[in-house]
Amino acid sequence: MSRKVQHYSGIGGQAVLEGVMMKNGDTYAVAVRRPDGEIETEMNTYRGILADTPVKKIPFVRGIFVFIDSLVLGLKSLNYSSSFYEEEGEPSKADEAMDRITGGNGEKFFMGITMVLSFALAIGLFILLPWFLSEQIGGFVRNQSLIAISEGVLRLVIFLVYMAAITLMKDIRRLYQYHGAEHKCINCIESGKELNVENVMKSTRFHKRCGTSFMILVMIISIILFFFIRVDSRLMRLGLRLLLIPVIAGISYEIIRFAGSSDNIFVRIVSAPGIWLQHLTTKEPDEKMAEVAIRSVEAVFDWRQYLKENFSSGEESGN
Repeated sequence: MSRKVQHYSGIGGQAVLEGVMMKNGDTYAVAVRRPDGEIETEMNTYRGILADTPVKKIPFVRGIFVFIDSLVLGLKSLNYSSSFYEEEGEPSKADEAMDRITGGNGEKFFMGITMVLSFALAIGLFILLPWFLSEQIGGFVRNQSLIAISEGVLRLVIFLVYMAAITLMKDIRRLYQYHGAEHKCINCIESGKELNVENVMKSTRFHKRCGTSFMILVMIISIILFFFIRVDSRLMRLGLRLLLIPVIAGISYEIIRFAGSSDNIFVRIVSAPGIWLQHLTTKEPDEKMAEVAIRSVEAVFDWRQYLKENFSSGEESGN
């Protein structure tokens, strides 16, 4: 059986609270299902840090900035979606005080704090904890290769247990359904099908160009690098793990970027762990969730013109 023809669309996004954010170039849209059942859509632009600078075009360097941009935009989108579900009321004294201190930029300040804490948690849980535990194993095992392997295995196990644990939360499972709706929309149009609820629901919820795939690649590449880069000093070993984070992110980004526009045997092998992990981080959405995701796509992307330009030769049927 021949593989389905797919064309890279260039759009991407993420799930938010009761909605989906889609981004195309510098334009993004957040579509949210409001408590009253209506769909609210907001369009905006986000150019990112170091926009239009040569740095953003340097392979293996641009990845870390793209990663930071995705975190910033993701938090902005989440804040917007959550605003529909916040209880009405007067601002607290703490909010008023923070606005005075920051010159009315209290929300941006808290978003920055959230990012810093998120980074600290991720580094502590997935970098420092496996390193610390492997160092304890070093008191019983003298083989440095085994210690390096044990650190990698611990890192992967902690990551997978964490991902599986948060899936048990009801709100996270619903978020993962919207994540599935986002992927289904992208797969629908990249397979040459008209963007409607019926076609979206028939499309797969797994996609190579996904943040989940990026995360598992970061884990795998960190295991490989830390296995081969060794020093005697414990302090140096710890320092290298922190200093190499941008390098690992840069390599992972380039692989994801290549995988998103290619479909050879190497790409399918490299993408396999990320696709497997998406069994945890994406769930099958319902039709109402698909409607929200479609609204977000249509706000930033002319899918009809895209299909005309890429599938006019009849590579795929419209339905």
